[in-house]
Amino acid sequence: MTASLPTLEFVLKNYKNFNARATRDALLAYQRHIESGGKMFWAVAGAMSSAQLGITLAPAIRAGLIHGLSVTGANLEESLFRLVANSHYKDFPDYRYLTKKDDTRILNDRMRRVTDTSIPEDEAFRAVEKFVVPMWKSATEKGDRRFWHEYFYELIQTIPSSLYQGNPEECWLLAAAKARLPVVVPGHEDSTFGNIFASHVKLGDASASIVKSGIEYMANFYDQYRELSTGTGCGFFQIGGGIAGDFPICVVPSIKYDLEEQAKPWAYFCQISDSTTSYGSYSGATPNEKITWDKLTEETPMFVIESDATIVAPLILSALLECKAHPAEAKALIAKG
Repeated sequence: MTASLPTLEFVLKNYKNFNARATRDALLAYQRHIESGGKMFWAVAGAMSSAQLGITLAPAIRAGLIHGLSVTGANLEESLFRLVANSHYKDFPDYRYLTKKDDTRILNDRMRRVTDTSIPEDEAFRAVEKFVVPMWKSATEKGDRRFWHEYFYELIQTIPSSLYQGNPEECWLLAAAKARLPVVVPGHEDSTFGNIFASHVKLGDASASIVKSGIEYMANFYDQYRELSTGTGCGFFQIGGGIAGDFPICVVPSIKYDLEEQAKPWAYFCQISDSTTSYGSYSGATPNEKITWDKLTEETPMFVIESDATIVAPLILSALLECKAHPAEAKALIAKG
């Protein structure tokens, strides 16, 4: 085993067929794209932050392997929750066998379960609320308007490190904020803090107008995509489906058909998903379908890994981080096959 490239060597040696092969091929194509000067944009659906994807996502951002993100509002806020309340999370490895009474007990313990883990109401939601609500009220008084993630970019860099319970090196939101990565948060209203914000709008102490809309996110993303796609182009790495993926990938056909301007196609596409192809499902739609919407072309390197992203994404990122740290060794190992 190569000491400096253990993950890469493991993948090259063992991942020969089926989803393993798709993982290897997607990894190698990602590496080639980055080596040639390309950028990579990630779309992250589901609750990957609660699943602690930041352990590898944050170092990948710092290493220049990720250049922009589309995330759900839940993923955005839950990265912050893991930083400030990590030691108060509770895990339920036997979640499949919980009864309704068990889940009621979890509710009464002021925990909010996400599959096999749970977010602590008081240490996460209410603790963060103390910081962000004054920001909303101040913006209302001043007439400031920002994108949803910009409030969280400021928030995560404002909270004192003395309040950290998680490892800041494993917080992807903190890494993204420091790097000022382009971020879109489509459908941010569908999140805990989206609901909390709506309540303050209803109560009249915050104005809905202080948060820029999803339409403004797309209008802004036109320019961000043009910048990301210069040179070799920008790839698209997608975890899950839904709005986190569909919103940003539409930027290419929208520039072409709605703005009637030139746009480079996405230069790479990979999706990790456990959704099977089904009638009308975006999450389970095959990459070929995206050709018909002019999001991808028949020349785009395309990969679908039908697996659990909590297993596959850290593996791919770990191997890419090894390649970044030891490029010459990685190149020689890949060449050997």
